[in-house]
Amino acid sequence: MRRRDLLALTGGLLAAPALLKARPAAATTPAVPPGYRVTWFEAARPGATERVGSRDITAAGDGTYWFCGQRNGTLNRLNPRDGSIHDVALGPGARPHGVITGPDGAAWVTEGGQNAIARVDPKDHRVQVWKLPDRFANGNLNTAVFDPQGRLWFTGQNGIYGRFDPASERMEVWEAPRGRGPYGITRTPQGTIWYVSLAGNHLAQIEDLETGRVRIVEPPTPNQGARRVWTDTQGRLWISEWNSGQVSMHDPRDGTWKAWRLPGERPRAYSVWVDPSDKVWLTDFPANAIVRFDPASESFLSFPSNRPGANVRQMDGVAGEAWGGESGTDRIVRIEYGL
Repeated sequence: MRRRDLLALTGGLLAAPALLKARPAAATTPAVPPGYRVTWFEAARPGATERVGSRDITAAGDGTYWFCGQRNGTLNRLNPRDGSIHDVALGPGARPHGVITGPDGAAWVTEGGQNAIARVDPKDHRVQVWKLPDRFANGNLNTAVFDPQGRLWFTGQNGIYGRFDPASERMEVWEAPRGRGPYGITRTPQGTIWYVSLAGNHLAQIEDLETGRVRIVEPPTPNQGARRVWTDTQGRLWISEWNSGQVSMHDPRDGTWKAWRLPGERPRAYSVWVDPSDKVWLTDFPANAIVRFDPASESFLSFPSNRPGANVRQMDGVAGEAWGGESGTDRIVRIEYGL
């Protein structure tokens, strides 16, 4: 999958794969540091009148990647090895936000348009949808994660969090203790579940996974706009702070906090992903860049996009590869590292 420096992915609106052709890198492509390689993939085919809205992405576990098409209501499966892509329609009015790969190998989607949790089978791409209770008719669903018991926990920006049990198909939803804002969510190696609230400016632990009871933890920076959260291998929580432009770290083991401001004049940290070596990857909208933070040296490395307005949403990846969706350019970006 590393034999090409640049591929163009043509999205298509059919379930059949579309083969993609390589094309030369743009002359304005920013310089890349030694040991790294950046590749962009088009998420929509040339001439398409409807934008895909490529955003949250996750590794499928077999070398392919799922990414949400928030504008055209699809979940897409990209195979970088042979340049093919499948797009799967999620249903009428679909506007998918987040996607993760579940313990069953399927793609699980927080589907805001249908106010539902959706599952896409990895073999036949069959779609199943479970809607939230009518009482929570506009949850503005965001992100999800599985707990150690195989239950899906999710957030909704309109002031909710919930749990769905695939085994029993039971859906439970609770009002967030401080109303609007629940956004990113993560599970630590210790099995604990944490989410952050963008509008509520806080970190929260789902302290009791049976009752859904929440414990709020206040970050030291007021009005920081905690947007996304990701765990490292030690169980430390890394948080992208949208309002403050910082990445912060909370260690639940001793309750300590640390924070670092991203480079630039007015950074705004959107997403955060921690790679298997505990390096922290973030996205900065004003800088139009993906930023890598090394906690050991407390240093940043920036990877600007070669097109303006990239707006990379939630990242994911595997050892040696960081992936993100450029929602503003309708592309997927891959950064290979350790080359």
